[in-house]
Order: sequence, then structure tokens, then C-alpha cells
Amino acid sequence: MKHYDFPKNFWWGTAASGPQTEGRIKGDGKGENIWDYWYDLEPEKFFNQVGPEKTSQVYTKYREDVQLMKETGHNTFRTSIQWSRLFPKGKGEVNQQAVSFYRSYFTELLEQGIEPFVNLYHFDMPLELQQTGGWLSRDTVDAYVAYAKTCFELFGDLVKKWFTHNEPIVPVEGGYLYQFHYPNHINLKEAIQVGFHENLASAKAIEAYHKMGQKGEIGIILNLTPSYPRDETNPEDVKAARVADAFFNRSLLDPAVKGEFPSELVAIVKELAIMPEMGPDDLTIIKENTIDLLGINYYQPRRIKAKETPLDHQNGPMPEDYFDYYDMPNKKMNIYRGWEIYEKGIYDILTNTRENYGNIKCYISENGMGVEGEERFVNSEGVIEDDYRITFVTDHLKYVHQAIQEGTNCVGYHMWTCMDNWSWTNAYKNRYGLIAVDLNQDGKRTIKKSGHWFKTVAMKNGFEA
Repeated sequence: MKHYDFPKNFWWGTAASGPQTEGRIKGDGKGENIWDYWYDLEPEKFFNQVGPEKTSQVYTKYREDVQLMKETGHNTFRTSIQWSRLFPKGKGEVNQQAVSFYRSYFTELLEQGIEPFVNLYHFDMPLELQQTGGWLSRDTVDAYVAYAKTCFELFGDLVKKWFTHNEPIVPVEGGYLYQFHYPNHINLKEAIQVGFHENLASAKAIEAYHKMGQKGEIGIILNLTPSYPRDETNPEDVKAARVADAFFNRSLLDPAVKGEFPSELVAIVKELAIMPEMGPDDLTIIKENTIDLLGINYYQPRRIKAKETPLDHQNGPMPEDYFDYYDMPNKKMNIYRGWEIYEKGIYDILTNTRENYGNIKCYISENGMGVEGEERFVNSEGVIEDDYRITFVTDHLKYVHQAIQEGTNCVGYHMWTCMDNWSWTNAYKNRYGLIAVDLNQDGKRTIKKSGHWFKTVAMKNGFEA
């Protein structure tokens, strides 16, 4: 047995989001966002037709939930403010019920010894802003900055860890390239503009936060999916992997940490004549307002090979014009999610932050395993015995520990997620939580075996394996 001891004051906890957990009750004042709208439009696109109003009821159960966080060893917890709950129309009048809810929620966390980490945007564009362009519109950037400032003013006395976006590449991919988020477009020019505006909005929020002089940190949460070439000795495979990395990782990582965009991506965008519209000071704002703290979400690797298949220009240029995906034989899989399990990827990402990004202060902000049909593993005491999740987390934590031992400035580990929650069009198909949620019993909570295990890890600040 080997001891894996983590640094003093290491952040142990989980991550969630407002739209995936809060739910809605009559008269709560929340406005419509794109998920509310899309579900009303096409409920059949959502697993078992479970929509966002039926999420895990945190809006009414947050005090119980914070107690369960304490029972599962949390010293930190990340969630998001719903933009459409605070500003029902995306801008204008503040919903005072939302202010009361979030202040009470964050206070409850603090009183139980759990520091709230708060993200400002988790895929939940207010509908009225989407109808005037969403992230394609410069007006949305301005509305977002006003929203961010309001959050800092209303909750800055309680919250000292802020994040501008969670996985900003996902609205780009889902909404404007691959049709798994509303508005379901396929248009690389639009995708480039959306990505630019997200980067700009983040930098402007960071600028506003620092000007306000609040004594905290502000960063961003990125899903850094490492791109591995099929053959590291083949220059064409290596080049293809680097281009994929520029599109999906460095397009957001480089501006956030270095204040600039990757040269490979800029060259491609210029060659295609799809440069984003920007103001004269935008690049300076991005350059001068980089993050204090980087959150890293890691679930799976990306396997890449040189372009071998014919170009498909049915929808115009696409990132896949520059590479093909490689189906590596004999890979370990999470069969429920269809994702490869590759634990060393988390080490490679952390090492990259140390070697190429100034060893920026960072933490693992999401890592977890979604499994369908977990009720199969309920024991006689009603507890889900999710040993597969314990193994998954243990194997990843070993690599996190190795990176820290080698000098990476990684200060925490958050799992996705605290309790089973609604996951966009997948709804409750795959469960990720340390705590089970029974939708048939008014959202009854039960700590899983992994939740009890996680508490021992947090209390000991490490584990043996």
C-alpha cells in the first residue's frame, strides 16, 4: 500500500450548476433561458422527456443538501448563478427572490465550513438575449459584464472564488458546430465569433472584478481534453493533433492565461476569411485581463490522426477539415457514456500548465464517471455500491498526486457531481453523483458508497492504495 498525501488546505469537493440542480417553483421569478425554451419546443429530444424544471430541487432543498455535502467531506463546492434567475430578461430589473435565495445558499455553505465557488455562465443563455443573437451579439457581451458586476456587488462579501465561464468551448461546439445545444447551427464563422465574444466577456468581467477591489480570485473553468496523435513519430499526425488542440483547448486556454490566441488557429481563421468582428481595444482588453485561477475539467482524451477522409463541405468549413478522429484499438471505455477512460490524461494536462502556462494556480474542477441504471447496485440497506466510481476517482487522483509531487501548482480536486443532476438532453440517463436522487420519491437523497469513501479521503487529506 502506498500513501497519497495531498497539500495542506487542499480543496476537496464537487461541482454542479444552477440550471442542472435548482429546478423551478411557481412564482420564483426566474426568466426563460434557452433550455427552458428548447424543452418546450422539442421535449422528445430530452431523455425520458425530463426537462429543466424537474432538476434536483436545490432551490427548495439546499439546506438539506449542504448538510449532505458536510457529511461527504466537502470543504469547497462550486455551483453557478443562473443568469436568467437573477435577470429574468438577461438585463434590466433584478429578481429579488433570486438575490435572497443565493445569499441564503452561500451563507448556509459558509456556516457549515464549505467555501462557495461561484461560476457566472454555465450554458444557460437568457432567452431574450438569445433571440437578439446570444453570444453572436456584442450586446450580449455588454449584458454579461453588467450581470457579472451585479453578482460581484450582491454576493462578493460571501464569495471569494469566482469563475467567468464553465467550458466555454461547449456553447461553441454544441450551438454552432455539432448541434447538441440550442440554437443548433452548423457554421464555423459563427462559432469563431461566439468563441471570441466569450473570451472578451471573460476578460471584461475579470477587469471589472479587479477594479472593484474585492479580495478574492477570479478565473475560468475549461474542459481541457488533450489531443493525442495516433503516431507520435508521424509529423502529419502530430500536426493534426496540434491543430485540434488549437481549436478546442488553446482557443480558450491561451487567451485566459497568456492573453493571446494560438497562432495556428489565427492563421486558419485568416485563411478562411472568417475573422471575428472586434472593437479596436478588444485584443488589448484580453491581453491585460488574464485569470488568477484555472479550473480544469477532465473526462476523456481526444485521439487524432492526419486527415485521410474526404472533405465534407455540405455545411461549409469545419475543424475536421484539418484532422480525423482516431479510433484507438483496445482502449478502456465507460460504456454508458461512450467515453474513453484514460487516467494519465489528467497528469498530462497538469504537467502542461506547469511547463507551458507559467505553472498557474489551478485545480481539477470536474472529473467523474456517469453510469446508467445505478439502481442495479443498491444493497439491502438502500445504498448504491458504486465501487467503479471509487476506482475511477482513485486512479485519477494518483496522477493528480504525481503532478503535484513534480511541482504543479494544483490546489484542489472537485468531482462532478455532488448529487445526481439533470444533464442537458441526457437528463438523468447517466448518474454522476456521490449522492443518489430518487425522482420517484420527491428527489429523496441517499449517500452512495462513493460519498462515504470521499469523506474519508477528504478527512485524511489523502488515501492509501
